[in-house]
Amino acid sequence: MTHTVRQATVDDVEQLVPLFDAYRQFYGRTSDVAAARAFLLARFANRESTLFIAHEGDTAIGFAHLYPSFSSVSLARIFILNDLFVQEQARRTRVASSLLSAAATFAVSLGAVRLSLSTALTNDAAHALYRSAGWKRDQQFSNYHLVLSV
Repeated sequence: MTHTVRQATVDDVEQLVPLFDAYRQFYGRTSDVAAARAFLLARFANRESTLFIAHEGDTAIGFAHLYPSFSSVSLARIFILNDLFVQEQARRTRVASSLLSAAATFAVSLGAVRLSLSTALTNDAAHALYRSAGWKRDQQFSNYHLVLSV
């Protein structure tokens, strides 16, 4: 069966919640379906992000989550691809590539000059995916984080 990708709406939250919860667990967080739902609902309510959802038939199998930002140096809009997740059984079927393509098309349609993302240094599959989709690893800048709370 083939998959489809489209921009998600608040009506998709119940399909997104288990995917979002699984994504968080992939990165070592404890399952918290209620918190995942509240987080996603807040993003929709406050219009703070854009989500794309992938389906195989009626089943949601993946998502991409973009946050808007700006580049002061470029004087232009950019987007941060903060989250990308595909259910394990749907991996290696071009779902992630379709989600990346939808994110790029959306960003271009709003005049963005760049999509940015970060992934775990040990996530070799993600590194291969991004390279194959034309993403380039930053050779000029290192990323730092200041943890303010846990």
